[in-house]
Amino acid sequence: MAPRMKPFWETKTLAEMSPTEWESLCDGCGLCCVIRFEDEDTGEIIPTRVHCKLFDTEACACSDYANRKAQVPDCIKLTPGNIEALEWMPKSCGYRRIHEGRGLAWWHPLVSGDPETVHTAGVSVRRQTVSELALKEAEDALDFEAPEWRTERGGDANE
Repeated sequence: MAPRMKPFWETKTLAEMSPTEWESLCDGCGLCCVIRFEDEDTGEIIPTRVHCKLFDTEACACSDYANRKAQVPDCIKLTPGNIEALEWMPKSCGYRRIHEGRGLAWWHPLVSGDPETVHTAGVSVRRQTVSELALKEAEDALDFEAPEWRTERGGDANE
């Protein structure tokens, strides 16, 4: 019997991954699509339950991913070169976990083989957010603070 090959995320650095491999690290949680504020006094990043105007809360994905930067100029494109500087990324994020050497969680679609496990494990924000378009003022998003979204979501027996 041939030895089982390790998956690419266990053998490659983020910078070594192909564009397809890189994109597949996204677990589909939607946490990076929520509006955040920075506390001016502490520098703390505060996530809210308000999502970007392009976020599809049912699909838990960007509705125009390929053209998002044209419609939302401040949308941040994740790259191997900027992941370390993005301290606001969710602790459960596949990109962050690989960067930190923690591997992917059991519920990640690449591990489970099922894109629904991110939702059933309670990691995603599917159906838990409101669109920024529903707010009168951008600052109204602060009324929807979600400090619990700063912590690791989904748990992991391998942690």
